[in-house]
Amino acid sequence: MAISLGSARQWHWISSAVCLVGMLLFAITGITLNHAGEIPAEPQLVSHESVVPVELLQGWDTGEDAPPVLPRVLRRWFASEYRIFIPGGRSGEWDSGEFYLAMPRPGGDAWLSVDTQTGDFIYESTDRGWIAYLNDLHKGRDTGTVWRWFLDVFSAACIIFCLTGFWLLWKQSSQRVSTWPITALGVLIPLVIALVFIH
Repeated sequence: MAISLGSARQWHWISSAVCLVGMLLFAITGITLNHAGEIPAEPQLVSHESVVPVELLQGWDTGEDAPPVLPRVLRRWFASEYRIFIPGGRSGEWDSGEFYLAMPRPGGDAWLSVDTQTGDFIYESTDRGWIAYLNDLHKGRDTGTVWRWFLDVFSAACIIFCLTGFWLLWKQSSQRVSTWPITALGVLIPLVIALVFIH
């Protein structure tokens, strides 16, 4: 089925509107990722080491076959006492009566270890700042299912934007003699750099 010039223009502007903020974010973070070693960053470390009250450990199924999740009462206690916010249902792992929970996130990392016998716990959180946060969004690192879906939809919109742009170039190239030489440069420049300068 032939695509009319009008419908191509319509798809082009709709896809550009959908992609606008995402393309700006990805272009900016492309620069910050390319110069990550040159951008100063001071990771902020927060750590806590203390003991969970014994009564809060009672009723926690800590057997080897038990689900490796932190009970709600403990999650509430960590949030109120230490501002450690742990999403419900996040799975950890058991190791000889010790509960370990890794909590990676964009721009940072955290982990929690609880000795279910003594109540001793250690918590450590690292925040690498906003630039690291945005860089991790670019890479989809530890961003969760919803963000991965967004990346898929955003990528599809970018493909539509590029293809409709190419279609518009094709249709209007007879009126602009510089169209194909400039388009060819857009192909040749990254190709030559990749073949000659990347080892």
